[in-house]
Amino acid sequence: MRTAWFIPCGRLAYGDAWALQKSLLAARQAGAVPDAVLFVEHPPVITLGRAARASNVLAAPGMLAARGIDLFQIERGGDVTYHGPGQLVGYPIVDLRAYGEDIGRYVRTLEAALIDALGTWRITAERLHGFPGVWAGGAKVAAIGVSVKRKVTMHGFALNVDPDLAAFDLINPCGLGRPVTSIARLLGRPVGLDEAGPVVAQTLAEALEVRWEPRTVEDVRADLATAAVDDGAGRETRIAVPAAVKSQPDA
Repeated sequence: MRTAWFIPCGRLAYGDAWALQKSLLAARQAGAVPDAVLFVEHPPVITLGRAARASNVLAAPGMLAARGIDLFQIERGGDVTYHGPGQLVGYPIVDLRAYGEDIGRYVRTLEAALIDALGTWRITAERLHGFPGVWAGGAKVAAIGVSVKRKVTMHGFALNVDPDLAAFDLINPCGLGRPVTSIARLLGRPVGLDEAGPVVAQTLAEALEVRWEPRTVEDVRADLATAAVDDGAGRETRIAVPAAVKSQPDA
């Protein structure tokens, strides 16, 4: 069984997590690090994927700014997504050659891991044909949007554990006009990321067929600082390491 890094980041600003993903992506493409997954909780943020329509952001820019909600245009697939406290976001940095370079198979693998995790709480979840993500009770409980660059993945999934679901009123989630839900709503009780995280980590490891090696953000930054990649002209160059990737307080 392959070993992969498991990197719990706590609450991390979206820009910091994005920068860390890109550094890990470059290192994985160079074979300098193994597969890895970041588990993150973000402050409120809206992201627009490659297929996003600006009209699917329903709140005016001034309203977003007043509420301290950032907006990012990013390279993942899909439309508009909201991230915020109470949501477990996973960013696998995975060499797709382990999955036959089949992006569809990889997305189904992520969906299967989340469906299995929800089954731990006896929540019946499913896929909907043509709509990537995971659904329960007719509502979306997890969004999936990935990017593949030189056979390595980035971005990933967002599982609604116990977020403020009213925040999704700021957008048309994934451009589908369909409702969203959460584990907490489905169970009728509060659920913390400390409860959900280990469950999802286990089912994700099983689905990806890896064994986790726990790493801290500081460990990863140190490893990246010594990694090098080919610049395309036969010369080694250092990977850009984010200068200030620090977990924020959970409240």
